Formats: sequence, C-alpha cells, structure tokens
Amino acid sequence: MIRTLKWLSVVATLGMVFVLIGGALVTKTGSGMGCGPSWPLCHGEFVPSEITPELVIELSHRLISGIMGIVVLLLSYLSWRYIGHIREVKFLAFLSSFFLILQALIGAAAVIWNQSDFVLATHFGISLISFTAIFLLMLLIFEIDKKFDTTSLYIRKRHRIEIYAITIYSLIVVYTGALVRHAHASMVCGNWPFCTNKSPFSFSSFSFEQWIQMGHRLLAGILFIWTVVLFVKVVKNYHNNRVMLWGWATTLLLIMLQVFFGAMIIFTIVNLGISLLHAFVISCYFAMLSYFVLLSTRSAKAENGNQKSDDGDQNSEAGSQK
Repeated sequence: MIRTLKWLSVVATLGMVFVLIGGALVTKTGSGMGCGPSWPLCHGEFVPSEITPELVIELSHRLISGIMGIVVLLLSYLSWRYIGHIREVKFLAFLSSFFLILQALIGAAAVIWNQSDFVLATHFGISLISFTAIFLLMLLIFEIDKKFDTTSLYIRKRHRIEIYAITIYSLIVVYTGALVRHAHASMVCGNWPFCTNKSPFSFSSFSFEQWIQMGHRLLAGILFIWTVVLFVKVVKNYHNNRVMLWGWATTLLLIMLQVFFGAMIIFTIVNLGISLLHAFVISCYFAMLSYFVLLSTRSAKAENGNQKSDDGDQNSEAGSQK
C-alpha cells in the first residue's frame, strides 16, 4: 500500500502543478468566460457546438481540475486510513481536499456570478494551499522508509517564529500578484524596478492599477530580502544539517528565479511562458516554506515535551526531598 500511496502522491502533486498553471493560463489569456456563464457545462452543452481557443483552455482546465479532484480525494482517504497514525497526515489530508473543493466552488461562482478582481485573486491562493498540502503529504509518505531523516533536526524558537511569519507574509505577496493579473495591471508600469525609472518617486501621478503593480513589487522585494537574511541565519546556525542547508538553498534559488521572471514579464511584455513560470516558481517557493513550517511544529512539540519531562523530574525530586 505504501508503494501505491507514493505513486498516487506523486501523480497528485504533479497534477496540481497543472491545475495551478492552468488557472494562471486561463487568467492570462482571458479565457475565464470561454464557456460562457455556464458551469460545469460549456454554454449549457455537454459537447460544445462552437469551439474557440478560449473554450479549449477553460474546458481543459475544468477537466484537469475535475480529474485531480478525484485523485486528491482518493489520496486523502487512503492516507487517512493507512498512515493516519503519523501526526500531520490527517490534517494535511483534510486540508488538501477541503481547499481543492473550495477552489472549484469559487471558480464556479466566478463563472456564474462574475466576481470582483479582489475575490478572484483569492482563487490562486486557495489552489496554492491545496497544492502545498498535497506536496507535504507526499513528503510524509516518502519519509516512512526514511529516505531522508528529519527526526534529529531541532529548529530554535526564534527561527520557528520567523519561518511562520515569512510563510504568512508570502501568502500576502501571492495574493497581490494574483490581483495584478486579475486587475490587468501587468503592464501599467513600463519599467522595472520602478514604474518609471526616470521619475521613480512620482507617486501622485499613479493610477489605481499602478498602485497595485508597485505595491506588489515592494512586497515581493521585501520577501526577497527576508529570504536572503533567513538563508544567512540558516547557514550560520544549521550548517551541519543537510535538510536545513539544502532546503533553504533551494528556497533562496526559487525566490531569485521569482524575481528574475517577474522582471522578465515586463521586459518581454507579458510573455505567456514567462508568466506561467512566474506562477509555477512562487508555488514551489511557498511549498518549501510550508515544509519548514511542518518541521518547525515538530521542533515545537519536541521542545514542549522536553519541558514537561523536566518539570515532572523536578516535581519528583521535590517530592522525594519532602
């Protein structure tokens, strides 16, 4: 069964990558209404009579999302049943299924009731949480046979708090990036890193869309600097631990690629391939941060267990002295 779970988790993770990229493709190509105000059918038809590129993109995204919904639900059920004794499995199994269903409902609502840009921007974030839960579930399944051991890792409290904080902050950055796409603000600033490099601080002339674009760039820049600082701390404090060292090296590489692709979106005038890579890389980055959140919660639990043990020993000593 473990072998089946491994294959199923890999299929689910890769499939969710296609769901994420497919959602970004729908937004980038303006195909959200490719099937008209009809869901789950296209124009109310099981087999559409009139085929357009927008219809193909939207319908393909719906089909992939539907198939992956079945795969994820199956993975969640089997994981809950066979390896539910592992501390994080039941929570991740519930999270992956719940947010995948929520993503489908928000997507349907967007088609039927034509939601605002601010509501639509949450769609990618919800998909991202579902993808991350499935990714972490896959790692837990592969941990069973100790292909990589994290039991000896202890993350200090101050570093755990910083990992929690940067992970929450990255969700805000992801939301603003999705808002840039849905508000059609990708090219409202023709330069990079400033909106207009010749007059970088002319904020009074900014339009609403330019504020969205530059707000996202500012938040993304802070995230990049924060990731670099955390990487330096990891190298200094955990250089003997391969999981922390190589994991954070990968995380740093991902945020560097994210900044690069963000700039290239402007320089290539919103090249579709670059835009999809931009969405893919931030998904991988958030998944890595979430993995370190999981490891941090394990360290916190171990720390609390040790404190209770020490308190128990002290109480025992005090009782024996009496």
